[in-house]
Amino acid sequence: MNNPSFDPDIRRVAHLLADAARAAILPHFRSAALGTENKLSQGYDPVTVADRAAERAMRDILAAERPDDAILGEEFGAQAGTSGLTWVLDPIDGTRGFVSGTPTWGVLIAVSNGTGPFFGIIDQPYIGERFEGSPEGALLTHARGQNPLRTRKTAELSQAVLFTTFPEVGSEAEGKGFHAVAGHTQLTRYGMDCYAYALLAAGQVDLVIEAGLQAYDIQAPIALVEAAGGVVTDWQGGRAHEGGRAIAAANAVIHAQALAILKDY
Repeated sequence: MNNPSFDPDIRRVAHLLADAARAAILPHFRSAALGTENKLSQGYDPVTVADRAAERAMRDILAAERPDDAILGEEFGAQAGTSGLTWVLDPIDGTRGFVSGTPTWGVLIAVSNGTGPFFGIIDQPYIGERFEGSPEGALLTHARGQNPLRTRKTAELSQAVLFTTFPEVGSEAEGKGFHAVAGHTQLTRYGMDCYAYALLAAGQVDLVIEAGLQAYDIQAPIALVEAAGGVVTDWQGGRAHEGGRAIAAANAVIHAQALAILKDY
């Protein structure tokens, strides 16, 4: 379905960015020579040469193709624009998974206006899956072709599959909130980073609940999940595109059930 308000140039450029990020990242994945630094003096938050190379490649394309648009990227920060649109980039979401060799990391690309993200890509270069959400719907492109995406219709929390990245989730209180929801679900899984949102959009799982997010972590997932029929809010039911706490749900029914528990935390 064509949406007359959606500029097809956004899709064209977004796929150029995703292709460039793939080319910059893949030579480093599972490489013994991978250069890694720790961003934190306490704890572990890695950044690699692949993160930086991918974001530079994407920014170079935007400078040539969309010079009036703003940019917000994890590695090189914010760049002002005049068009009212912002490209929100996370070159490798899930760098811990990347340095561990697991194919659960992804390239996140979102385009946002004054109301939030309306286009998003989650790209998994190693397995060749590209998940895209736009006003025209949600789509998965892979080696076997393309498939439209729709979220699940699960109506009971007791039948839901729930994901988060870290078992502790965030603060002690946030962890208690997550585990309160998890205690009502059928299955809880950990460690998938952005790929959990892709699975939610693809109709494989029902809920993703996280805390401590940045805008570049959540904007592409919001656009994808909403385009596939899901719901994404913060833990109070408000907008989540600036980061912090987020709950992504396959549908409004399961979202309401989980949110009723989270609101106490």
